[in-house]
Amino acid sequence: MKKSVEEDVFIPLYPKSTVEDESSLRSKFQERRFWSAVKLLSNVVLWDGVVQEDKVRDLGLSKLLNRYLLLNILNTPLGPDNIEKCNKVVACLPERWFQDLKGGSTLPELLNFSQHLLQ
Repeated sequence: MKKSVEEDVFIPLYPKSTVEDESSLRSKFQERRFWSAVKLLSNVVLWDGVVQEDKVRDLGLSKLLNRYLLLNILNTPLGPDNIEKCNKVVACLPERWFQDLKGGSTLPELLNFSQHLLQ
């Protein structure tokens, strides 16, 4: 899993003007790479309970979400596409990770993502 996250994930960041046209090849390629990384996130998180939780959280949240997915989400204009991306990421996260948290708090690895959701 670590090798896949470190070597197989690539989401290019193009200038906003280049990807505003959703029919452009660059925009389509960037979107395919994003959704591929979301699928990898969901697969990594499936190992929760089998592999040590800290390893799964490191790969899934620190490396995949914060290093790749969040950059793409932050560069997506606010609107339906951004909401869909956020919903898919949230759907990947195991509820078990949030059971012991107090109201209004989140996992340290999710601080930046949480701030984006609040905006």
